[in-house]
Amino acid sequence: MIFRDWCKACGICSAFCPKNVISMDQTGAPVIERPDDCIGCLFCELHCPDFAITIRERNTGKSVN
Repeated sequence: MIFRDWCKACGICSAFCPKNVISMDQTGAPVIERPDDCIGCLFCELHCPDFAITIRERNTGKSVN
């Protein structure tokens, strides 16, 4: 989740994403292009200087038995 009001479009999230899930649009704002490719490494969240990104666990509907 990207908090647009907090984001200053610095591009750090895109630069640190090892799977290139985040790209920058023509205005410089981050866009989650391929959410299914996210590995949940939290690099984008940890490196964002404005705390504008939060990674949430996906609900896959699978049981964890």
